[in-house]
Amino acid sequence: MSEPTPQLDRRLGTGDAVIIGLGSMIGAGIFAAFGPAAQAAGTGLLIGLGIAAVIAYCNATASAQLAAVYPTSGGTYIYGRERIGHWFGFTAGWGFVVGKTASCAAMALTFATYAVPGPWWAQRLVAVAGIVGLAALNYRGVSKTAGLTRILVAITLVALAVLVVGIFAVGQPSPTNLGGWPALTVGGPYGILQSAGLLFFAFAGYARIATMGEEVRDPQRTIPRAIPIALIIVVIIYLVVGVSVLLAAGPDKIAAATAPLTTAVPAAGVGGLGPVVRIGGAVASLGALLALIAGIGRTSLAMARHRDLPFWLSAVHPRHKVPHHAEIALAVVVSVLVLTTDLRGVIGFSSFGVLIYYGIANTAAFTQPPSDRRWPRWLNVLGVLGCLVLIATLPWQSIIAGLAMFAVGLLGRWIVLHRREKPGPGAESD
Repeated sequence: MSEPTPQLDRRLGTGDAVIIGLGSMIGAGIFAAFGPAAQAAGTGLLIGLGIAAVIAYCNATASAQLAAVYPTSGGTYIYGRERIGHWFGFTAGWGFVVGKTASCAAMALTFATYAVPGPWWAQRLVAVAGIVGLAALNYRGVSKTAGLTRILVAITLVALAVLVVGIFAVGQPSPTNLGGWPALTVGGPYGILQSAGLLFFAFAGYARIATMGEEVRDPQRTIPRAIPIALIIVVIIYLVVGVSVLLAAGPDKIAAATAPLTTAVPAAGVGGLGPVVRIGGAVASLGALLALIAGIGRTSLAMARHRDLPFWLSAVHPRHKVPHHAEIALAVVVSVLVLTTDLRGVIGFSSFGVLIYYGIANTAAFTQPPSDRRWPRWLNVLGVLGCLVLIATLPWQSIIAGLAMFAVGLLGRWIVLHRREKPGPGAESD
């Protein structure tokens, strides 16, 4: 008889879950995604933001509804397996793990860029130090993760508040920078939808709450409350900050910037706030990286339990109750990526994987019986259609890279399953 699979501890309440979601979403996009979104749609990125928020809400309700019934680690990997088949579950899990591993490298490099304005090699070393430090903290237990996330989110919100207040109270924001009503449609429907797909990258953090379902107290109540609360808070913050930076610098300057919020400060005549924005960017990136490590570790744990990843990754630390093998492996892989590549342009690639992930989540939620439903089915239909539309409007390079990523994963799984089913030497044939 095989030994029971070690379980994680349920230590997180509603407030903890909301904070982890905020840390995931605020850090990932608000300091990075406005640039490419403005390049695609100009001022129309505000419409794209609204579209992304609606689709994100559909996905959030689907994830919350599923997590209440399947309160275990793994998120949509588990929901897909349980509701629509193992291959769908694997597709969701593979897209999440690979796409978000690349996002980890991007967030680590973003942190180092804001924290160290020095040479590239110094930034790479600082990025690796950040990865190792956060992985070590995660190793100590989910309570430590939630505690540090609270601190990082608080610092980030203070920095954003100082930025917005500085722009309006001291700076010189100009409505003419928005370009009037015609500027909202300068990118056309395609550009607006592409900006929505890129900004969706910023909202994807609420998945972290669902992937950590095995560590949430009273998950049937906590998760359906925490996910929508975190999403609504972040939508409001993104809208306020987005309008502020556009008024300060205009869409053209934001589109050309690698650090859009830093560009908005001198453009508004409040260059003295530059250090505050740098600190906020560094801290927000750390918060996103911390939540990413936690979420990927839990999804890898679930996939390893079902032998879709090496079983070694399913180990749970006997004292700290965390997937320590998965988190150590992730830290090593991300450190190698940071030292050898530059993945700060990974937003579109990550969005492709995440949109597939949530398309499967909506499909799985659609199949739930009335007794398990908390929201109407039409939200799931809208969520699937929205995900497909946003995928189709992503930059073509992102689509090709995403398709290649899934092709490698699905082919690899088919080969592994084929070898497992093949009888060994000396086995009798039927």
